[in-house]
Amino acid sequence: MRKIIISGCCGHMGRAVADICANDPEVEVSAGIDLLGQPLDGFPVFASPAACTAEGDVIIDFSHPAALDGLLEFCVQRKIPVVLATTGYSEEQLARIGEASKSIPVFRSANMSLGINVLLDLVKRATALLGDSFDVEITERHHSRKLDAPSGTALMLADAAASALPYEAQYTYDRYSVRKPRDKREIGISSLRGGTIVGDHSVVFAGRDEVIEFSHHAASREVFAVGAVKAAKYLAGVDAPGMYDMSHLIAH
Repeated sequence: MRKIIISGCCGHMGRAVADICANDPEVEVSAGIDLLGQPLDGFPVFASPAACTAEGDVIIDFSHPAALDGLLEFCVQRKIPVVLATTGYSEEQLARIGEASKSIPVFRSANMSLGINVLLDLVKRATALLGDSFDVEITERHHSRKLDAPSGTALMLADAAASALPYEAQYTYDRYSVRKPRDKREIGISSLRGGTIVGDHSVVFAGRDEVIEFSHHAASREVFAVGAVKAAKYLAGVDAPGMYDMSHLIAH
């Protein structure tokens, strides 16, 4: 049985991960880490990674970018693989994640949903087939509490499309100040925040007299928690340090 430590265990996603683990006979939550340090049923909760004394085979992180440095230091020192499901990292933080992956297995994805990762593959294939004859626009909608915009998933979708284009794409995040026709090299990314929307993403390919649209709708946070636990079970069995993502899990 794999022992999982949940970073950000008192948050919405941390609690969802704990619920999934409670019903999975292959794993158990050995501890939680959360700045609030609120006690939870079933496992101890520590206020910081440095304070955590529990044993774990892998960590799932659904916390905040501000917690990254302490978390990486803990994982590298303890040689514990980590699943990073938090979004909104800076370029400097991404560099630190890459450095940590030289010592431990690191699984990072802006979206842990298996469906989204199928969508990424479809977008890349469609872009390669349609080429520069279709404009690419991406929309994403999330709940009012989400901090970062655009979402990490929207950027993943934009990167998937850009990787298949015959030119270097330019990302346009809003158009209210742009007083000119759309440039053919643009990939537009639009964000909406409101209510309790878990996560909706659409990729529109707009051509001459026809439109193709791919969409993904998350009805609950459980889809992300399920994917994170699957990633943790996979990563706990990986010996080699390095960067891993959903493509490795799907192939496995």
